[in-house]
Amino acid sequence: MPTIADYNQFEGTHWETGSIRNFMAARGFTAPHTGKPYSEAFLLGISGGITVGYFNFAYEGVDPQCNILTRNTFDPLDKLLSRLGVVQTVQQTRKPERAAAILADVLADGIPAIVWPDMWSLPYNGLEHDAGMWGAFPIIVYGYESERDVVNIADRARVPLTVTTAELENARSRIKKDRYRLLTLDAPHPDKLAAAVRSGICDTIQLMTEKPPKGSSNNFGLKALRFWALNLIRPNQRLSWEKRFPVGIPMFAGLTSAYEFAFLFGKDVRQDAERNQYADFLDEAAHLLDKPALHDAAGLYRAGAAEWAALPALLLADDVAPFAATRELMLRRHRLFLEQGGASLAERVTITARLAAIRAEMAHNFPLSHAAVVTYRERLAAQIERIHDAEAAAVHALQTAMQ
Repeated sequence: MPTIADYNQFEGTHWETGSIRNFMAARGFTAPHTGKPYSEAFLLGISGGITVGYFNFAYEGVDPQCNILTRNTFDPLDKLLSRLGVVQTVQQTRKPERAAAILADVLADGIPAIVWPDMWSLPYNGLEHDAGMWGAFPIIVYGYESERDVVNIADRARVPLTVTTAELENARSRIKKDRYRLLTLDAPHPDKLAAAVRSGICDTIQLMTEKPPKGSSNNFGLKALRFWALNLIRPNQRLSWEKRFPVGIPMFAGLTSAYEFAFLFGKDVRQDAERNQYADFLDEAAHLLDKPALHDAAGLYRAGAAEWAALPALLLADDVAPFAATRELMLRRHRLFLEQGGASLAERVTITARLAAIRAEMAHNFPLSHAAVVTYRERLAAQIERIHDAEAAAVHALQTAMQ
């Protein structure tokens, strides 16, 4: 079965915008306003752009989790493609043999395939999981050779990834909604670009400043930052960190999950909550829409990126040895995957074991006293307030530029 011999697109970072970026670049689709392949920053912007989301979860039997969103998650992939006028060809079947045949036919035509495997089931991710853990994310398949039992994949890493045909089939079959789903795309419609940019910017403004399409206002946008800060410093709040993430493993879990979701999950290594990437989009938008004031908004988002970049060293602080070690290990594990892909799996598994050992130690040897925890949360809340102010200034400039 075929492999696209000249496939070399591995720059995409996020599952959605990154996979679409890689697909379009591989097909030779270029943006009329740059003459170059569509950038992932541009695709992020028109998919709904950025926001802030603050959520915490506590389920019996697992560590509590603080989930920080940094981009719009309200149907970004469908928005992105429909706004660009992209004709989508979706093929889906319940039969594994037919799924393999469809994939082979697409690749034989020299077209990469976008598929939705379960990330927990792909061995190169090195994720420990059980039946209750699942999540389908789009990736690129550009080779499927049953004779050699090798599948070639582009998935966030800057290098090719491989799995066996059985491993891909298992991952593609695990989640019913996305089972054996395959997507190919036609080129974007150039006449739709300007409207797509406006819609994407409107989404960012609305989700940062207005009631979200669903869910509580406290969980999104500027209000989410204030809500997070208040829950850190007011112990009597219903969802306070004192109650949800008390001293010990729960607090450690809250800090590490917040760091993971805000700065590593589907991101590069800049640790800026994707604000520099969004600023790059605004610079493109300024040219495309002939709105120079968008460059000013881009500058404010870059200033906000610096405030976000100061947050990791407060979530997992340098002056608390096990916390600093945890942050360094998590970042190294992430960097190893991006730079080396599957070749780094053994080292990443070792890092995961070291992180588990640090977590276990939190139960009986937590490094902060009660008074120090209060100070720690106050320091963290103060930085979140600074992020709030930077985000408020940037979104105000964005609103002004679009008037």
